[in-house]
Amino acid sequence: MTKRFLPLAAIFALALAQPIPAANVPQGEWIILVGGVSLNQWEKYKAQPHDHWWANFVHAARIRTEQLREQFGPDLMITWLVYKPAYIERAKQDGVDLIGDINSVRDKFNLRLVYFNKGGDVIDYLNNGQPRTSLKVAAFEYFGHSNKACFMFDYSNVIDSSAKAWLHETELSKIDRRIFAKGAFVKSWGCHTGEEMSKYWHAATGTRMWGALGKTQFMDDELPILTSEGGKWVN
Repeated sequence: MTKRFLPLAAIFALALAQPIPAANVPQGEWIILVGGVSLNQWEKYKAQPHDHWWANFVHAARIRTEQLREQFGPDLMITWLVYKPAYIERAKQDGVDLIGDINSVRDKFNLRLVYFNKGGDVIDYLNNGQPRTSLKVAAFEYFGHSNKACFMFDYSNVIDSSAKAWLHETELSKIDRRIFAKGAFVKSWGCHTGEEMSKYWHAATGTRMWGALGKTQFMDDELPILTSEGGKWVN
């Protein structure tokens, strides 16, 4: 029997005609938690002041959102939880409509934007913000100030070098562990989370949270990086 071969050009044409499968869209809600920034009145005398730029955390969350849209497309449900009081106070300092700027990110990337006013609101949204029997949390990421024991939503915004609004590791047991999808991705991009809080998170929720050993630095054109000697991501 005579073998017949397709011309090389025809093979390439057939290959190009085959649809390229898109990345599987995670089934559930991808939640991005955005903490607030500090004020100059508290930071200006420090050797290493925080948050020269009001969008320190918002911009990092935007970079991450853009990555997710490129990877998974428009159908991925992305929700931002943003600590509003800090941006209202920073807007007074900078003389700019920061809430309007944050809203513009929502419009550009077609995401759900929820403002919150206290740490307990985050737990309330995780547990009850969506019908969790049918819509699980596929991922949860945090961009903001943190130490080894808590997320600090208003660090140096109301009180110098401290916070009045937070999510502490001892409160994590209030999160219903049934809300998470199987294999949910969880990561804190803030400083020191991996030193202690990640363990509490796992004990409370059954999911593993990536966190940093040491400090992180928020960047202009990329996601936060590790800056401490010996620093690494752990979960």
